[in-house]
Amino acid sequence: MPHVLIVDDDLATREALAAIIAEDGLTTAMAADLREARIQLTRQMPDVVFTDLKLPDGSGVELLEELDLRTGIEIIVITGHATVESAVNALKMGAADYLVKPINMQRLKAILSRVPRTGDLKAEIGTLRGELRRMGRFGLMLGHSKPMQAVYDQISRVAPTAASVMLSGESGTGKEVAAQTIHQLSLRRKHAFLAVNCGAISPNLIESEMFGHERGAFTGADRQHKGYFERADGGTLFLDEITEMPAELQVKLLRVLETGMFMRVGTTREIETDVRLIAATNCDPEQAVLEGRLRLDLYHRLNVFPIGLPPLRERGKDVELLAQAFLDELNEQHSTRKHLPETLREMLLGYAWPGNVRELKNYLQRAYIMSSVDSTEVAMVPLQISLARPAAGTAVTIAFGTSLAQADRQLILATLEQCGGVKTRAAEVLGISLKTLYNRLVEYNQEAQADESARA
Repeated sequence: MPHVLIVDDDLATREALAAIIAEDGLTTAMAADLREARIQLTRQMPDVVFTDLKLPDGSGVELLEELDLRTGIEIIVITGHATVESAVNALKMGAADYLVKPINMQRLKAILSRVPRTGDLKAEIGTLRGELRRMGRFGLMLGHSKPMQAVYDQISRVAPTAASVMLSGESGTGKEVAAQTIHQLSLRRKHAFLAVNCGAISPNLIESEMFGHERGAFTGADRQHKGYFERADGGTLFLDEITEMPAELQVKLLRVLETGMFMRVGTTREIETDVRLIAATNCDPEQAVLEGRLRLDLYHRLNVFPIGLPPLRERGKDVELLAQAFLDELNEQHSTRKHLPETLREMLLGYAWPGNVRELKNYLQRAYIMSSVDSTEVAMVPLQISLARPAAGTAVTIAFGTSLAQADRQLILATLEQCGGVKTRAAEVLGISLKTLYNRLVEYNQEAQADESARA
């Protein structure tokens, strides 16, 4: 049976916590200060420690430092409204979560439902380490390189906690995959993981999308709508491109982080939510703060545990590992057994990958599509189509001053030629629907006939 140690100098708080914790079937011990807490630790090692930050003979942080090396013990810090910053600092040091006085019972219950089982979670993370050594895979992430090993170490530490995470890295480095891995290695994994691109939602709608709205809240609001915070309750909310969030909404987001409460648009009734936030940006968040695109106070709340994702060009032979994984997926989807020729592997390793993992995945799909049906190898296709300068091979050169319609026509016809006239392949390479391709070809044919008639 899990055992809990409660450290608080207020007797009423200790007894109230003990009563609620006992209802969940956990045993408890109590201490009024650090000295008594250390005595209780010698009697029975707890699975969970609830400790006030301000104690008569020191700080709960001291207890956190002493228990840091004892694996499996989860620490929940308790603080007043005026010292929430101290609680955030405690999270950075390894605390699993924090409670603000007066203690919200629903939040306490949510913490208790997660924390006592973290031992199993840490065992699972250990199993993933074995998979990493054998196959180069860590959860949903793939890679053997030292930069990725550092990322896995950070994810292993932060995933079982409730700490907010700030992911940074170039576009295409896999920030959403990292966020999903953190979620799957947390005690929230049975609840929702919702991803929101803050830059892709209209500024007029983003508040409604985040917090929901009541029927009649604005023109077109013909029914009640639950926002992301409500739908992600108990789970994880991934806010991609956080620096694109409007400033006025950043203020409301900060309030949710501080109080765990929000209001739907069109009502004054507060709704409680228990959501873990993971934010991401492809720019320097500190520079975004200096430029006024990200509030400093919100940055500190989200940046409890920062993780930087390395660009693909710094990951060495991870390029081969990822390319093979993407090809394996394509082979499985299409029941084929194609492989990467050695010359292609060398070319992949020598390329800088400005689009990172996303660009590599798209390239493998293009190379697979371009390969002949009866070939056992994927095709050697250009890594980039240049629209600015002449290039060898199958690149398309677009002269400066060419109209967009002319460039569009040249690119489509050149791609169709490279695909051997196979329209389905050409449409996939171009990233357009087959219907769109057919419409364009009909249009070009009509233009050609009109030109013929004019010359006649």
